[in-house]
Amino acid sequence: MRLTRFTDFALRLLIDLARETPGKRTTIAKASRRLDIPINHLTKIAHRLAKANLLKTSRGRSGGLALSRPAESITVGQVVRVTEPDFALVGCMAGQDCSLAPGCGLAPVLDTALMTFLRVTDQATLADIAHSPQRTGTADSLDPFGEKNPCG
Repeated sequence: MRLTRFTDFALRLLIDLARETPGKRTTIAKASRRLDIPINHLTKIAHRLAKANLLKTSRGRSGGLALSRPAESITVGQVVRVTEPDFALVGCMAGQDCSLAPGCGLAPVLDTALMTFLRVTDQATLADIAHSPQRTGTADSLDPFGEKNPCG
């Protein structure tokens, strides 16, 4: 499963805000510079997150962005559900016809994997990930056959 850039940027923004002093606001322009995310993208992301009550926004001289509630009460899973367009990992999960149906068992396996992914992300809060130690590996380095990945 690959998350969209929209979700990646949304998580970066929320992590950045979770690292701020609670209640402190930042502007989209400042966040854009800090995170190296284009301001137009960040504006759309902030709008979506505010509609989902994950961010609070205000205009004016003392306006800006802040988390709508404590970072401990916002999960990565909530953010992913708000920002991902769909969770159909293959066409048949989206209701598309498949020449292998009805005897194919791929969709149930992927559905279980997706539910596991969401369950794990539901357990991680912004507070958990905003101050966690640096990771040591990447998904690209994982090889299910125990062989060294030639790319990393």
